[in-house]
Amino acid sequence: MLTRFRDRFWLPPRAHGDVIEDRTVSFLELFYDLVYVVVIARAAHTLAEHVSWRSVGEFVIVFGLIWIAWLKATLYYDLHGREDGRTRVFVFVQMLLLALLAVFTADAAGEGGTPFAIVYAAFLAVLAWLGYTVRRRDTHEHVTVTGHFPAGHLTTVAVIAVSAALPDDARMIVWGLFVVAWVLGSILLSRGSDAGLKMGVVAAESTVHRFGLFTIIVLGEVVVGVVDGLSDVARTLQSVATGMLGLMIGFAIWWTYFDFVGLRSPKPSGRSLAQWMFSHLPVTLTIAATGAAMVSLIEHAADARAPEATAWLLAGSVALGLVALVVTMHSLQDYERLPMLYRPVSVAMVVASAVALLIGWWRPAPWLLALTLILLLSAVWFFAVDRWLRLDDPGRVLPGGGSGRRATGWEG
Repeated sequence: MLTRFRDRFWLPPRAHGDVIEDRTVSFLELFYDLVYVVVIARAAHTLAEHVSWRSVGEFVIVFGLIWIAWLKATLYYDLHGREDGRTRVFVFVQMLLLALLAVFTADAAGEGGTPFAIVYAAFLAVLAWLGYTVRRRDTHEHVTVTGHFPAGHLTTVAVIAVSAALPDDARMIVWGLFVVAWVLGSILLSRGSDAGLKMGVVAAESTVHRFGLFTIIVLGEVVVGVVDGLSDVARTLQSVATGMLGLMIGFAIWWTYFDFVGLRSPKPSGRSLAQWMFSHLPVTLTIAATGAAMVSLIEHAADARAPEATAWLLAGSVALGLVALVVTMHSLQDYERLPMLYRPVSVAMVVASAVALLIGWWRPAPWLLALTLILLLSAVWFFAVDRWLRLDDPGRVLPGGGSGRRATGWEG
């Protein structure tokens, strides 16, 4: 009986290169991603309560750690997971640790930093073990490529574990260096060769969908920020109008992301894959920061000018998000296939990011700040639609994978 149980319910992970091309996102993955809603919300709540340059820096570091955890777990499931009991058990173990991590996330830069580091190290240790079990099944060809993986996994666990014993400020510095080193190291390894592609690290349809789903998760923080802001103030016409305009910024970001970038695959090269994946870090980071800015924006709805820190946080997030989207767009197959569409849109986004910074420097009233950013994002979208409609062949395949109006994501 035990043998039958193991053979049917407790299967080994898929080895590198054992890719399921037509795999779709499972309900287990959707359930798993929901835990990140809570973890990110806790981090964004802290930023929303204390908007300052220091709190922004701390939020960037903590969000970077959260994003790295999500990326590592997502890639493992996509490359090595199965629809079996073993995969389910380890996913649920990760969810338990993430739920506990959320408890300490709000104060990760302070008293919660030590328990946050301990739980995060335990989470990384689970992923390190899973990576080791995969390497045991790899062929000799793949083992030569993954030879440095165990040392890398153990190093990441050790760095985070040691940081638990450091003072608060020193711990944040270590975490910040860890995020930068991990991201840059991963990019350099991916750009240096196509070894990852040989191991099956490709942007399959399921991977592309997971990145889109995570973007939706952080867009939910804009909704949370608006609701939290309106819940803490008197619901006057001015505060409600500011909140609704703030929510419309989230709508505009959704429209921008999914019409230009979302659900589109990168070019089949290690360089493009790395560019596509890691440009999503600033994209999702800035969206979550936008949600955090909504609370302060609504609290100061009656002010003649938006608070300086809030104006820079909101406008800066929009500006950096647009630049990050340009980087993502350049990695897409559609960009190479339809440069006459994407190149002018890229230029428009860069110009819009500069205008967004000018709006933040101007610091108009909160409602006007939100309105001008909506108009700015809308102008970029309408410019793109105009380019699409100017194609010589109206039936030509457009970036959405269809043709004509349907490809732009709107019905007219």
